[in-house]
Amino acid sequence: MKFSESWLREWVNPSIDTAELMHQLTMAGLEVDGHEAVAGEFSGVVVGQILSFDRHPDADKLNVCVVDTGDEAPSQIVCGAPNVKQGMKIPVAKVGAVLPGNFKIKKAKLRGVESFGMCCAEEELGLSDSSDGLMELREDAPVGTCFREYMGLDDVAIDVDLTPNRGDCLSIAGLAREVGTLTRTAVTTPEILAVEAVSQDVRGVTLEAPSACPRYAGRVVKNVDVKAATPIWIQEKLRRSGIRSIDPIVDITNFVLLELGQPMHAFDLNKLEGDIRVRMSEAGEKLTLLDGQEVELTDGTLVIADQKSVLAMAGVMGGEASSVTSETKDILFEAAYFDQIAIAGKARSYGLHTDSSHRFERGVDFKLQEKAIERATQLLVEIAGGEPGPVFVEENTESVPAERKVVLASQKVESLLGLKISDSEIEEILTRLGLVVSEKIDAGWVFEVPSYRFDISIEEDLIEEVGRIYGYNNLPRTLPVADMQLLSEPEVISPLSSVRAQLVSSGYQEAITYSFIEPKLQKLFDPEIEPKALANPISADMAVMRTSLLPGLAKALQYNAKRQQSRIRLFETGQVFIPQEDQLRQVDHIAGVVYGARLPERWNSGKESVDFFDVKGDIEAILGITGALDSIAFEPASDNAAFHPGQTAKLMKGEQLVGYVGTIHPNVGKLAELPGTVIAFELELGLILEGNIPEFKDISKFPEVRRDLAVIVDESVNVSKIKKCIEQNSGEFMNSLSIFDVYQGKGIEEGHKSIALGLTWQHPERTLNDEEINQCVESIVNALDQEYQAKLRS
Repeated sequence: MKFSESWLREWVNPSIDTAELMHQLTMAGLEVDGHEAVAGEFSGVVVGQILSFDRHPDADKLNVCVVDTGDEAPSQIVCGAPNVKQGMKIPVAKVGAVLPGNFKIKKAKLRGVESFGMCCAEEELGLSDSSDGLMELREDAPVGTCFREYMGLDDVAIDVDLTPNRGDCLSIAGLAREVGTLTRTAVTTPEILAVEAVSQDVRGVTLEAPSACPRYAGRVVKNVDVKAATPIWIQEKLRRSGIRSIDPIVDITNFVLLELGQPMHAFDLNKLEGDIRVRMSEAGEKLTLLDGQEVELTDGTLVIADQKSVLAMAGVMGGEASSVTSETKDILFEAAYFDQIAIAGKARSYGLHTDSSHRFERGVDFKLQEKAIERATQLLVEIAGGEPGPVFVEENTESVPAERKVVLASQKVESLLGLKISDSEIEEILTRLGLVVSEKIDAGWVFEVPSYRFDISIEEDLIEEVGRIYGYNNLPRTLPVADMQLLSEPEVISPLSSVRAQLVSSGYQEAITYSFIEPKLQKLFDPEIEPKALANPISADMAVMRTSLLPGLAKALQYNAKRQQSRIRLFETGQVFIPQEDQLRQVDHIAGVVYGARLPERWNSGKESVDFFDVKGDIEAILGITGALDSIAFEPASDNAAFHPGQTAKLMKGEQLVGYVGTIHPNVGKLAELPGTVIAFELELGLILEGNIPEFKDISKFPEVRRDLAVIVDESVNVSKIKKCIEQNSGEFMNSLSIFDVYQGKGIEEGHKSIALGLTWQHPERTLNDEEINQCVESIVNALDQEYQAKLRS
């Protein structure tokens, strides 16, 4: 919000300079975004009055004016402004004056006529970007007075950048209350008297959307002189706040908006058809706004309407058809309270942003409407006359915000702020902010929250206010002290950091992708699950929540490949979101994608491409770190649409599916625009981080006994099943099992394979004999024969 410092000081005038005022506002959370002088630098300009004027003898567009500047004799000044008239009071730059831009006024001759000064317009004094003629001053402006002093131009316009929760400070009244509290200075509010009604003219109001608009106030004022001039003092306050003057009625509504914080609107009464209806729009309705833009209203936009058509977009902007013009005689003032949620985002959805919507979205005092209308009527009658009717208010009491009371304990203040503040000081701070002590209790107080403070609802909000006004810089710097117990961390769970470190050491780089992805990409990688769609997506490419990490990684791989990266290894850890009935299950996953050469390019490294077994080895390295390697089995898989059915394995932990590793399906890779063969994996983190705790065993001093077996089995039999069968039938002293050869070819029946295994036994207390070992080998051979029809290779 932009405001004039001098206007603020009319309400509250602390004994601090501008710099200190801005510093205190910033430190209280009302950050000053900038400041600037309200007028250009000039000197030697006084209030003058045109006594008479004649046409220039040699120029049609120039006038020779006789101007009283307060000196002993009037001055002759040649002027080309179109609005010159006898008796008007204007700013005059005398000979020797210096105007903005270091423009010096000297005695001059214009077409042969001497000129002793310059009659000034707003633009020439740096008061406006453009002007149509001389700046006309009030009739009571004292001739000869320094114009700068008369207008109070030694002033600063301050721009405050407020956080969304402080809508109460979007007015001079709110800022004055804040400054008064910070500086302990009395606030002087202007006297706002109720204007007596001289007629009984009212308009009926129907609240058809009471939850969105529970209060609507209005007042009819007839026989208004719209052509009356807005006083300079109002024009200047508006200008210094960044609002241009239009006509007295619009200027008054803008003035009240800035002064009190209540947005208002004025309708041409004679353009309304019947009573006022506050309702939701119907799809297809159109409204031409005050700026000339025609909008087609969407279903559910709150509007002000009469019995025939839409008059205004509630809380945003009025319509052109019912606007006040130079022909207007009778008006209807309106001031309403709109629910924040009903207005939030509506202006932006139509490409608009107005002072009204800015305030209603942040919250407007729901008790302010009558006061604002009385203030506007008071100013209107003084400036443009008129015959006001009574103020009428339509209210839905059930939808008006309930009054709030908050309990504050003095001990809680000390606990959270870290210092003891006296009860009297706490009470003074909060009452200066407008809170009322409704009850004193043993532990502290019960405060009534004022209607303009939407951001206060709990005890911590009050403590924040105390700390803010007391001064953040005055709070002690202390380290937090707490009585805490260390939480036990189960040893069976490995830290995620160790998994990340292992992948990084294997040449992977960690990626972070969005949790929201494109629906087509999601369906490509996980067509079986219908993802959760976002109600308000950032873009069409981020419309659903991911059920897999692979779509995001695939997009990252594609991005890097298109930028001449020929060897890519990426991994990511994060949550996926699986819809289950009415809930969304959030599961931690780890996934990776690999593309390109097996080894980085070097003189002594080959150019082989990465394959399934490279990535399987990376996963086994992870499982080795977490201790889950022995409990997880790799099995052939063809049930995941994202992977190639003949080049994919699923990881199983007992009956639980841990995840998949394999080659991305060629069709998926083509549609995802992947550069070639990509190996990928995705695992559920919780299942791989939980492993087995190593157990200590004494090292046996007795020799190991090794036997090598070569068995022939059907090629469809998984080696892991062979290993599991051997472990179950090898006796309790086998301590090592390795597979050192798998062979298919000459000497082996077609459709079969030879698996060579090395088995080692060791007893902790004695040497094993041949008979015991032979029994174990026989047991293994028999079990393999029964389960897999495995035969010893001769």
